[in-house]
Amino acid sequence: MKILLVGEYSRLHNSLKEGLNQLGHEVIIMGNKDDFKNFPVDIYINHSFQKGILKKIKIGIYKLTSIDIGSIEVYFKAKSQLKRLESFDVVQLINESPLVIKASFEKRFIKKLLKQSNKLFLLSTGADHLNINYLMKNKLKYSILTPYFEDPSLKKDQFFDLKYLNSEFKDLHHFIYNNCNGVIATDIDYHIPLLSHEKYLGLIPNPINIALIKFKPLDFTGKIKIFHGVNRHSMIKKGNKFFEDALKLIEEKYANQVEITTTYNIPYDEYIKHYDDCHILLDQVYAYDQGYNALEAMAKGKVVFTGAEQEWLDFYNLKEDTVAINALPNATQIAEKLEWLILNPHKIIEISKSARAFIEKEHNYKKIAKTYLDTWIKN
Repeated sequence: MKILLVGEYSRLHNSLKEGLNQLGHEVIIMGNKDDFKNFPVDIYINHSFQKGILKKIKIGIYKLTSIDIGSIEVYFKAKSQLKRLESFDVVQLINESPLVIKASFEKRFIKKLLKQSNKLFLLSTGADHLNINYLMKNKLKYSILTPYFEDPSLKKDQFFDLKYLNSEFKDLHHFIYNNCNGVIATDIDYHIPLLSHEKYLGLIPNPINIALIKFKPLDFTGKIKIFHGVNRHSMIKKGNKFFEDALKLIEEKYANQVEITTTYNIPYDEYIKHYDDCHILLDQVYAYDQGYNALEAMAKGKVVFTGAEQEWLDFYNLKEDTVAINALPNATQIAEKLEWLILNPHKIIEISKSARAFIEKEHNYKKIAKTYLDTWIKN
């Protein structure tokens, strides 16, 4: 099969491509590398107004005219690239806004894609209209919108997510759902809002390339190392403040037994090097399931504080605190879990091994690639 994967902001499409290549399929990734994360893509599409005077010009024009010249440039670049490509058996969008441009230009681009593809599929693996619309009902005990519910003044900080509720993105959402062959969720956080929707094809876990990510037995000759990697753009909705406060409590009590490293906005390749020798990784709070950073760390054998709610335990038939640690929006409780691990290092070793085994069983990139193929073919 010839497959086009549009968009990349977690390494999901790269790992899926690697699995599909192993199974003999031709795959192209088109996307913008997701800002500072700099994920690999085959066709790089982005605008020229990233910084300096060009960025100021872009902002100024938008304020005066509501015209986004960055979106226009990205659309025409993407359209030009499509002309050079043949038709595809399958096209998959990472998101309802895979090029991260204005909804009207996303729609025009997807119309072009439909003319060059036999099938179009959509992933729910981040904020989109249906997901955010569901979260706005505030039915879950917490979500990425919890900070906004608790403090509406944070609306500006969560603009990227809330924009999916505006009329243009609502129109884009309905256009994609009316024209795609189906929608696939990548974890429990996106699975729950889609339940019972007629276009929903089910949850396919994130693929992790276990051939590239080696399990690293933990070394306890020195201090217990805790790593906290922060993305400033999403730190509010990920609940990093709870980790920061918990680490202060741990540092006060166990300064001689722990070594804490915190980084901010570093590229993906640097990020994975920074946490390579840690024992414990702090990922995110406002989640029911693990995102990509957590899964790759688990594959290496790290004990990860992340989304590991009861719904996730039930889905995979797991027991609490055996594969990952559920990070609740409570700094004291997080500190208590960290203290439990510091005082019981044998538990770190147990969870480390179980985490790797879980990734090998449920997130093997070849197995997941085969599941995608079966889903695409059936639908």
